[in-house]
Amino acid sequence: MNSPNEATRRATKKAFWRLLPLLFVCYAIAYVDRANVSIAKLAMAKEMPAFDDAVIGFGAGIFFIGYFLLEVPGSLIVERWSARKWICRIMITWGIVAALTAFVKTPTQFYVMRFLLGLSEAGFFPGVIVFLGHWFPSRERARALATFFVASPIAQMLSPSLSFALLKIGMTETVNGQVVTHPAWLGLHGWQWIYILWALPAVLLGFVVLFFLTDRPRDAKWLTAEERDSLEAELARENAEKRARGTSLWHGLGNPRILLLAMVFFCTTTANYGIEFFLPTILFNWYGVRGQELAWLVALPSILVLLGQLFVGWNSDRLQERRWHVLIPLILSASALAVVPLTHGNLPLTVLCFIVGAAGLKVYMPAFWALPSLLLTASAAAGSVGLINSIGNLGGFLGPSILGQVSRLTSSFVIGLYILAGMVALGIAIVACLRIGGRGRTFSQR
Repeated sequence: MNSPNEATRRATKKAFWRLLPLLFVCYAIAYVDRANVSIAKLAMAKEMPAFDDAVIGFGAGIFFIGYFLLEVPGSLIVERWSARKWICRIMITWGIVAALTAFVKTPTQFYVMRFLLGLSEAGFFPGVIVFLGHWFPSRERARALATFFVASPIAQMLSPSLSFALLKIGMTETVNGQVVTHPAWLGLHGWQWIYILWALPAVLLGFVVLFFLTDRPRDAKWLTAEERDSLEAELARENAEKRARGTSLWHGLGNPRILLLAMVFFCTTTANYGIEFFLPTILFNWYGVRGQELAWLVALPSILVLLGQLFVGWNSDRLQERRWHVLIPLILSASALAVVPLTHGNLPLTVLCFIVGAAGLKVYMPAFWALPSLLLTASAAAGSVGLINSIGNLGGFLGPSILGQVSRLTSSFVIGLYILAGMVALGIAIVACLRIGGRGRTFSQR
């Protein structure tokens, strides 16, 4: 008979190839559905003049208010009920709401649909993190998280080209000195089809999740009895060790370090979504870049994110070190964003700084999300992950709103970029002061 460790390794390997590809695709679609407004806005503003940068920024950000309200309950539902059923519900609901965004006519309608989209998607991201804790022991969790996280950079690499192609539907443009009019489809313009066509996969994947995902190892018929028992035993042993330290739900939610981690995530999310929603607009305004050229430039940071997250997930697990794997990407990001305004007039240098600045805001995530589970278990871990994500994602409201309002008041993004760099610097200072996740340290150690 194989040793328990060998059986556990086989079980986690099977789980990796069974679960991660589906979750990967789901996250990619979710990410596009929340962020495609950054491209759709380029046509929305022309068709509906009321949709200026401030309106788009506020609407892009209000998504995260709805998201905030249901994050912790959603995480607990995954822990105590069923990830399979809850993620199915989330995907079908958000797909429907995302598609309906195509029919907004006023800023108020846009705000309502973005708020409802946030409510619909709430619980997906932290729910998956909690779910992966049901399958992967702590020594392998950062690698699993990294594989899940890289869905967002891959989505950012692939989706802009398709979205920009859709944007031409119903549009009149000048090509080689000639005016070309692209016919509408079914009476709808390109920005509307961006919302509709990216929403359909979410609904379809919801049903795939319901029938394909497995909640816990004990439910997995695709594992042998030995593999199920071995993996369940290792996860139970880890949870027992953490439970002995006292990790009730309220212990997790009231832990000052959890609240500080939430603040770190808030700072980085503020910068991340500020850049993400307005990078196409900044490049268009500064350099007149448009169309497929703009699509490729917007996608470039995702290449570094993809490579960086895979490296951080692998190396962080290999060294059992989290802190510097968080700090170094964020230090590079803050530095690059602070330099961006100085590069105005030099497109290659501007793009290079945005690549480093935007990438650093995501590369750190596999190591960061491994921190809460170092001590917390069961409901405490689920509640804490939901709390960090819900508070942190309020930065998704602040970041686009800052850049949108700064653009309206100053006709420039410069001050807004400095504010975003300052937010990342604050997150760096908090991580440095917390002194958690160092090599060989537990979450509770100083």
